[in-house]
Amino acid sequence: YPTARLLAGDAWRRGPRGLAAFLGEALAPARGWLESTYQSETIRALWAPWVLHAGLGPEDAFSGQIAKVIAFALEAAGAPIVKGGAKNLLSAFEALIIERGGVISTEADVASIILAGGRATGVRLASGETVHAKKSIICSVTPTQLYGRLLGSEAPKADIEATRKYRYGKGNFQIHYALDKPPAWRGEGLDKVALLHLTPGLDGVSKACNEAVRGLLPEVPTICVGQPHALDPSRCPQGKAILWLQLPEAPRHVRGDAAGKLQAPADGQWTDALREAYADRAEAILASHIDGFKDRVIARRAYSPADLEAMNINLVGGDPYGGSSTIDQSFLWRPFKTSRNHQTGIKGLHHIGASTHPGAGLGGGSGFLLAGRL
Repeated sequence: YPTARLLAGDAWRRGPRGLAAFLGEALAPARGWLESTYQSETIRALWAPWVLHAGLGPEDAFSGQIAKVIAFALEAAGAPIVKGGAKNLLSAFEALIIERGGVISTEADVASIILAGGRATGVRLASGETVHAKKSIICSVTPTQLYGRLLGSEAPKADIEATRKYRYGKGNFQIHYALDKPPAWRGEGLDKVALLHLTPGLDGVSKACNEAVRGLLPEVPTICVGQPHALDPSRCPQGKAILWLQLPEAPRHVRGDAAGKLQAPADGQWTDALREAYADRAEAILASHIDGFKDRVIARRAYSPADLEAMNINLVGGDPYGGSSTIDQSFLWRPFKTSRNHQTGIKGLHHIGASTHPGAGLGGGSGFLLAGRL
């Protein structure tokens, strides 16, 4: 309903044809926007990788609008980080919840949701303990977890079928580095940039996305390089540095190697050996931009899509966005075509998180919307 009201208000302001024109333009892919707006390949390369952070590729419908939104947000607010590490953000939320009488239980794996009389009344932990709800149960999980593991045979048949059709996006590959000294970038001024992208350009991003979607290890992956120490020196010992690398174009199941150099496992599953070999490929690209990089490395830790899913079962196939973010699985169609206001087919049970509207990238958005209704 909020989305419908927003569209109705915009239609009143723009007029029906004006709204239709806006929506038509908004559906354009990032490639269309970049090629029609900028002649410089460098400028196109600057903006093309940002759509990856929304779970899209430059050829996807609506990615052009997303690129514009990200460009505006970066100019208006920048890309702030939490001083001392992201754990401090969690600590702040924890203190706020406890201050208001809330109770937080960690290492408490929920095995199932308890139903009584067609209503969700509590949860059963893997330990056997039960926790009862006075009003509502709110689940920040993927549809796979909610309608599979947590509800099981109690899930409405329509939701089970919708979950079966729900698609997850590309996997994510991460590499963390501890460095003996800050990187000596060959590009001037890059030492002061908190987040940068290494890419051949718009075509390179498109090629790597296509390869990953087809189950191939990209020949030249887009590498998102985070340098938290550039903004927050407290992140590491004085004189040292850390790098956080994200490769958002990784196949969930490996069918082959676009470069024809790495052997894909027969079952398509990531192995430790394949993970390290692919990390070597990314490191070679990174090292080509930094003088003496390998001599600065104290330690490296790589995480394949399979590793990420093992750490968090909601990262299905290593997808960090809670499901494919293409237009048919966004807005009022997220997660399902029949979804409405974070409700489920069970009274007292609500669904939030990246798998629901407004999707990934707007942290806390779904919970905020639901809280306003509850």
